Amino acid sequence: MAAVSLCVALSHRGVAQQVQPLTRSQALAAALSRNPRLAAARADSAAAAARIVTAGALPDPTLSLNYSKSTPQYHVTAEMPIDQLWLRGDRVAAARASQLAARYRLRFEIGSLTLDVDTTYTRALAATAHVRLSTRNALDADSLRRMVVARRDAGDASDMDVELATLTAGQQANVAASDSVTARATLLDLQALLGLAGDSVVVLPSDSLEVPDSIAVGALAPLPGTPLQVASSAADLQAATLTARVQRRNVLGSPGITVGFETGDPTGAEPGILPTFGIAVPLPIFNRNRGPIAEAEAARARATAELTVAQQESARQLGHTRSALVSAASRVARDRQLLQSADHLISMALAAYREGASPLSSVLEAQRAARDVRTAFVDDAANALIAAATLRLLVITPSSVGP
Repeated sequence: MAAVSLCVALSHRGVAQQVQPLTRSQALAAALSRNPRLAAARADSAAAAARIVTAGALPDPTLSLNYSKSTPQYHVTAEMPIDQLWLRGDRVAAARASQLAARYRLRFEIGSLTLDVDTTYTRALAATAHVRLSTRNALDADSLRRMVVARRDAGDASDMDVELATLTAGQQANVAASDSVTARATLLDLQALLGLAGDSVVVLPSDSLEVPDSIAVGALAPLPGTPLQVASSAADLQAATLTARVQRRNVLGSPGITVGFETGDPTGAEPGILPTFGIAVPLPIFNRNRGPIAEAEAARARATAELTVAQQESARQLGHTRSALVSAASRVARDRQLLQSADHLISMALAAYREGASPLSSVLEAQRAARDVRTAFVDDAANALIAAATLRLLVITPSSVGP
């Protein structure tokens, strides 16, 4: 019944049947199949694969057909550029390094999208849990108000107690309404990641915020390999280095061989077909490939800087995430013990108030302490799950991507 009431509270139209339960695995699968974020990364990977074909392609010959008034009048020549075999290996290696970097970026983008969906799903779980808690708190506050009114009518409580209980009940009702708005906004964010358009809530997370006791196991273990972001930047640097080498060795340009024939002497002095042969050699007088060399060196310097930044940022994120996971897991363990104490405290305070052994303020203080513990438990559980999901992304290595 509580779940149905929550669906009604979060639904834009107020029809519980329109809200469908959604597991975490279903959310991840839907996002990976519908979200357009991966399209750009897949296009980059396809372009990198195409550059390998370009780097290994042989140059095409050029056919020229000319006519002149001088004899012979017809000229047919074919020019075949000579591929610089001493550069071919570096060109192909640079293209393969770029493809590897693009493949790593695609895998990391998939992991980033998975993290966004996983994190938003966890926040939606926490938001709906806050709605349930605040609704329960509002009901408990209203029940206490009715109890105080009954005791006031029986002469065992004052009008001040009634006003205090009424004020507390109103505050808790406002908190429940605010939590409902927050939960609805979080659910709409989740739906946007899943590719579900609209301004009404149509899905509701069905998993729990249960945090396994082993969630922090291995959080401080050494990284089994190079992080994916660092590996991608290293592949980019390798590609930039090879490209710079190709440009430096390409100062002379590509020579070519021309073959053909001439014919068509109307005087008959040169009958038949006259073969021609030549060699085309570029002269590095003005250019000497300075522009492409400078551009390649700048790209290599940029790739070097990006690799350093990736290494530092990866180490920083990994350290912060590991610490956050260990801290959140320890808080969850303490919160579980405090929950039992909080529930027992409320029972004792209500029993004492019914018997007239304690004032109303004791009950309100016990309820406030219990609310704080329950809220902290939800937040700490969500933080632990989010930190664990973030750590799973940060420890992805090239060996886990596959060929």
